[in-house]
Amino acid sequence: MLSRDASGIEKRLFHTADFRIRHLDAHPDGEEIAASVFLRNGMANLALLKTDGSDLTEITDGDSVDEAPRWAPGPGRRLVFQSSGMGRDATGRFARQSAAAIQQLDLDTGEITCLAEDEGFDFLSPRIAADGSLFFIRRPNLVNAPPPVSPWLSLQRAVLVLSRILWVIGWLIDVVVEHKTGSPLFGMSTRPAGPPGRKVPDASVLMRQPAADPATATALAQGVRSFDFANDGSLIYSDGLAVYRMPANGGNSAKILAGENIDCIATL
Repeated sequence: MLSRDASGIEKRLFHTADFRIRHLDAHPDGEEIAASVFLRNGMANLALLKTDGSDLTEITDGDSVDEAPRWAPGPGRRLVFQSSGMGRDATGRFARQSAAAIQQLDLDTGEITCLAEDEGFDFLSPRIAADGSLFFIRRPNLVNAPPPVSPWLSLQRAVLVLSRILWVIGWLIDVVVEHKTGSPLFGMSTRPAGPPGRKVPDASVLMRQPAADPATATALAQGVRSFDFANDGSLIYSDGLAVYRMPANGGNSAKILAGENIDCIATL
């Protein structure tokens, strides 16, 4: 882990092969940093450390993956983070990971409060706004969600698999014929490699949960991969192909940048 000052000078804070540090978030007072510590056994704990890299202390433990900590605004020292538990089988081996829930840790009292959870969804990347509202990304948890029962869906999948098999057979015939005669039979060998398929839409949704009424969470945007708050309170988010700004009052979003593979948003 490295730090860099305003003049561009880098300093190594620490290095270890026993764990990896991710998801750093500096406290507004500049004295300490919250982070996720990923362990070799697949678990992850929250940790606090000084800005110079010293006094690293893990503040959560157990059979869970605790990550993406964020300091909550307001009085006291509170962190919100996403957490998923790891279940064990009869032999004690890890067998199942639960859906990620949003937890809040009060560092002054040690109390942990669950702010949002649903076994059918992962709740990710939590942020607390200045008015106390909770923002997070909701994504279907395909491991815990019950499998859909639909004859029409089963037929669609069967047709899709069959079409891919036929495409591969035709492509192989084309390659052999073109190799022997110099010209393809179907013209498939000149197409980009890969069988036809359909694009699966991103089901991730940016959610806002009011502090006064958590049951009335509302969806703000579809396909969101990452988001953050700007200094003026507006919301900056990305769907992977563009960056958008949503006014603090919740008005319409405006595209401010276009690109590709924009998977992480951080405002300064």
